[in-house]
Formats: sequence, structure tokens, C-alpha cells
Amino acid sequence: MVEFGFGDVYARPGLELKPRERVTMASLATLGTAARQLRCQNRHALNAGLTPIEITEALMHVALYASFPDALNALIIAKEAFAVAGVSPLADPVPAKEP
Repeated sequence: MVEFGFGDVYARPGLELKPRERVTMASLATLGTAARQLRCQNRHALNAGLTPIEITEALMHVALYASFPDALNALIIAKEAFAVAGVSPLADPVPAKEP
């Protein structure tokens, strides 16, 4: 099951890793019953290059289509994950240097 999900599905062409992470986080938040998986996914999303602001905005968007309580729970989990990772929830991406 892990091999299929992470080996086959994540390796499919057509969608870069960062958008995949956003979709996964939104899906887990929408379920409302996947707190443990959402905790892990926050770490994966940060490792994939999503900023805390991008993660927060994706989870806030869930409130419009799923439920406000599920979005709030997901945001609390994200805030905890940011603290564990030692990043500010308001951290902007580092601007690219001009050549």
C-alpha cells in the first residue's frame, strides 16, 4: 500500500510535488479524522518547499468547501508542526537573488 501510494502515485508525471502536497493536505484536512497523517504531511510539505504561509492559506481554503471546524483543527496541527520544525507561521519564502 505504501509502495503504491508513495512510489506509484507520487511519481506520476503531470503534477509537481508542491501542488501534490497542497492537495494531500487539503484532502486530509477535509476528512476531519486524519490528524496523525496531517501532522506528518505538514513536515513533508515543508520539506517539499511549501512555506508556512502557503500551507496556512491552503488549509484556510478548506473551510469554504469542507467545514470550518475541520479547517481550524488542521490549522492548529500546522501551527504545532511549524513550532516543531522551528519555523514561524508567518515565514515568507526567501526572495531569489538577482543575477
